[in-house]
Amino acid sequence: MKPETSQPAETRGKFLSTILFGSRWLQVPLYLGLIAAQVVYVVHFMVELEHLIAGTFKLGEEAIMLIVLGLIDVVMISNLLIMVIVGGYETFVSRLRLEGHPDEPEWLSHVNANVLKVKLATAIIGISSIHLLKTFINAANLDDKVLLWQTVIHMAFIVSAVAIAYIDKLMPQPAKH
Repeated sequence: MKPETSQPAETRGKFLSTILFGSRWLQVPLYLGLIAAQVVYVVHFMVELEHLIAGTFKLGEEAIMLIVLGLIDVVMISNLLIMVIVGGYETFVSRLRLEGHPDEPEWLSHVNANVLKVKLATAIIGISSIHLLKTFINAANLDDKVLLWQTVIHMAFIVSAVAIAYIDKLMPQPAKH
């Protein structure tokens, strides 16, 4: 004999489940805000590029290298934003339904929270590397403590990324279909 369930309790449970699952849509304004940040980085990139072009015959090699590294830094941060926006939306909010689209990023087909964490950690290391390189190029103008702390922070990023990747490897992988 099957026990009877109370209709109101079942209805409340469904309603609560619907509210909890639907709350993922509250992240959409956050992703839209990151898109606005992406626009700010595009504007910043264009301003720095204009400085580079305007100073082509006036700037020294070191100054040009620092501006170019700044441009690379902006591009890497922009890539990080795209990974968070697209990967986070796909993972936590809703499918983008890009299957078969010629511009679908390769990594998006197998993105999940763990893959996203490893990719983000790797991107942060790349960004930190650019900052560290800029610091080393400008080392003559900086205090030794700045060099030391930036190196220590960069190494902390590397250790964290290796730990995240190792933990991801230890986690059971979902079965492939």
